[in-house]
Amino acid sequence: MSHSVVTTTTVPSSGDGFLNAGYTWTIPGMLKLGQLLALLIAFLCVHCAYGWPSWYAFQFFEVVALWFFVALLIFFLMHLFRLQARVPCINWPLTEFFHYSVGAVLIFIASIAAAVKAGGVSALIVASVFGFITTFLMAVNLWTSYSVACRPRPQTSEASVKERSCDHAERHHAPLLRQEC
Repeated sequence: MSHSVVTTTTVPSSGDGFLNAGYTWTIPGMLKLGQLLALLIAFLCVHCAYGWPSWYAFQFFEVVALWFFVALLIFFLMHLFRLQARVPCINWPLTEFFHYSVGAVLIFIASIAAAVKAGGVSALIVASVFGFITTFLMAVNLWTSYSVACRPRPQTSEASVKERSCDHAERHHAPLLRQEC
C-alpha cells in the first residue's frame, strides 16, 4: 500500500476578498515592487537626461525599461487583485518565468549598452546602474519562479490515468474512448 503526502503553501492575505494586500509583503511581492521602482528610476533618468551621446542605445534602453515596467505592473496587479484565478486557462507561473527570462536578458543588454555609451552623463550612468539592479532582481525572481513553474509533479499510475479518461468518455459520450475502457 503506498501513501502519498500532498503539501500546499499559502500566500498570506488580508482575507478572502477581492484584494490580496498581503501579497505586497511576501518575497515575490517585494521583489516586484523593487523591480518596478528600479525600472521607473532608470526610465526617468534616461528620459529626463539631455544630450544623449548615443541616441539609439538610450532609445533602446527607454523602450525596454518602459515595456518591462508595464509588464511587471500588470503581473503585480494580477497578484494583488487575484486575477489569475479568473483566467485559469493560462499557466501563470510559466508565463512569469518566460517574462523574467526575456526581461533579465534584454534589460542586461540595455544596461551594458547604456553603461558603455553614457559618455560621462551622470543621469545616464545612474540609469545603467538601476538597470543592472533590475537585472539582478529579475534573476532572483527568475530563480524563484523557476522553482514554482518547473517543480516535479506527483507521479500518477497508468491505471488512474486510464480511469480518468474512461470517466471523461462516459461523461462526454465519446464512443471511441469508451471502447478502450
